[in-house]
Amino acid sequence: MHTVIVYESMYGNTREIAEAIAEGVRRADPGAAVDCLAVAEADAEQTRSADLLVVGGPTHMHGMSSGLSRRMAAAAEGRQEGRETAAAEARETAAGPGLRSWFHDLPTTEPGTHAAAFDTRVDMARSGGAAEGIAHRLAHRHFDVVAEPEGFIVEDNDGPLRAGELDRARAWGAGLV
Repeated sequence: MHTVIVYESMYGNTREIAEAIAEGVRRADPGAAVDCLAVAEADAEQTRSADLLVVGGPTHMHGMSSGLSRRMAAAAEGRQEGRETAAAEARETAAGPGLRSWFHDLPTTEPGTHAAAFDTRVDMARSGGAAEGIAHRLAHRHFDVVAEPEGFIVEDNDGPLRAGELDRARAWGAGLV
């Protein structure tokens, strides 16, 4: 089985979740080929070869990020002392395509190609989530969404991840196989 995990990450939290999902897939199927790619690195050929496509991103303004929300997040991160690495990752992501534009280039697939969606989000009332929008866009491209969209919790807007979320992501990834 070939699994492709595509993620957008501003502060590293969504990347960590994507990598944990990849570990879970590998544990459940040691022979699986797993590619874990930042959205800027993922092209149509890589997704076309996947038996399972897993897509995730951070929650911004109750849903999927946009160019504006990525620029706002990068600017906010740049104002925090001691977070130079996170600020650099945020600036790089803000300058890149983001999931919304990536979906414009995602080819429609044949029925039977499996997919799943996840996001990172804060645990606050009415904070929303990006995973539902991601799952909707996958279904619109004729992917068979095989799991309920999943949200993984960050403690603050820029993290860190809540304790236990990486283990939960590994289990969720294993369950997709």
